[in-house]
Amino acid sequence: MGLTPDFNFEPAPDLPGSDRLSKYGFAAIRKMLDRLWEVEVEGIENIPAQGPAVITPNHLSFCDSLFVPGALPRRVWAVGKAEYMDSWKTRYIFPAMGMIPVDRTGGDAAKAALDTAARVLDKGLLFMIYPEGTRSRSGNLHKGRTGAARLAARCNAPIIPTGHIGTLEIQPPDSVMMKTGLPCTVRFGEPMRVEDFGDPADPRVARVFTDAVMYEISKLSGQAYVDTYAGKTEVASAPSSPSTPTVAGPTGPSRPTAPSVSVPAGRPTRPSVPPGRLAAAERIDLKATNGSTTSASAQIS
Repeated sequence: MGLTPDFNFEPAPDLPGSDRLSKYGFAAIRKMLDRLWEVEVEGIENIPAQGPAVITPNHLSFCDSLFVPGALPRRVWAVGKAEYMDSWKTRYIFPAMGMIPVDRTGGDAAKAALDTAARVLDKGLLFMIYPEGTRSRSGNLHKGRTGAARLAARCNAPIIPTGHIGTLEIQPPDSVMMKTGLPCTVRFGEPMRVEDFGDPADPRVARVFTDAVMYEISKLSGQAYVDTYAGKTEVASAPSSPSTPTVAGPTGPSRPTAPSVSVPAGRPTRPSVPPGRLAAAERIDLKATNGSTTSASAQIS
């Protein structure tokens, strides 16, 4: 199916963005997508009609931030890199549409951005964040940052894994113009909850849950998975975008059982994680969990 004709614009005058401009802006984006591209949306029933949810798409192109919000049946907020505030072309329109600027160098400014994102979810609204942290230059799906998982746990919100196909062809990296008339498919997966994987307060569970989310995104997007973080040092490539997900061989995070660990007498044992739901070996993402400052700098492009 194409874009749903029913769109619920939820006013939120006390949150970032202009209700008036956002309402017309979302309507214009949806009309543009419907007229200029062949957009197909799958899994729209997985988006809750009300209440909070974290939308976690793969990230290949700048236009991802048009096609995914345009495919949603509800208004959505998202974080965006603070550099957008340096350009006259984006410093007004992006925040007015609900972008929450975040300083990617980290620190208190980055924490404040995620605090604002939590306010969006606490209001029962949708929030979008790219778990890879930045655009993939190789075309592969990269290891996810744990910020989305920790935000979902903090606000008791489900994550909706999201995969799209076609945006890389519509607007390749560093291209200003978008090619019209091309197909694009946006797929929304089934909701996932961090508590199904163990104690939400345990940083190891956040890592396991994030890997599970990336596994689902790889199936939805058809991308090959690589167990490294995305960055500008990647070698750019032009992989084909299959019409249906093809995850063959080592293209997604594996699902091993928890490793056996010998615990000396008198030491507490590790919390258990429900069997069958592990998406990867439990690795602690020190960059994402060290100290009280969150790694919001790695969550946006």
